[in-house]
Amino acid sequence: MGGTRRGRVVASVRTPASVRTVASGLARALRRRVTAASDRGLSTIEVVILAPVMILFILVLVAFGQLVDGRGAVDGAARDAARAGSIQKDLGTALSEAKAAAQADLADVCSGPVTVRQTSAGWTDAEFFTVEVSCRIRGLAMLGLDVPTTLTGTSTSPLDPFKRKTA
Repeated sequence: MGGTRRGRVVASVRTPASVRTVASGLARALRRRVTAASDRGLSTIEVVILAPVMILFILVLVAFGQLVDGRGAVDGAARDAARAGSIQKDLGTALSEAKAAAQADLADVCSGPVTVRQTSAGWTDAEFFTVEVSCRIRGLAMLGLDVPTTLTGTSTSPLDPFKRKTA
């Protein structure tokens, strides 16, 4: 039946079990080849589906970053407007200087007019000058969403007693 070759027994006739083992090995190899062929192009489909989602996600992050930046700019403009108004001698000059300071700060941030209004009571016997600055921010318009985004900032500055006494 079998011979020996250098101490090992070599089967000369294949048994039905060995035929089954060879057949199952061939079937596994064919299955691997078929699944590899069916997976071909799957990466391309994943990229085509995920790329627009990732780009939209990045654009949303940029748009919200602009809103955060706009919020900081409006608060800074309110602070500058309150300070510019508080060192003036009279109310008319204070409001015009406050508006000029706010417009200078928000020139490249706002997409519409900058409004500045005094929210503190009085001028002659007041100790503080409070202004409210508001404007419309571009924000989500770059995504094609026409969401009106008006940001408002308020700041208070003490009135300069030495400037007021010379008037």
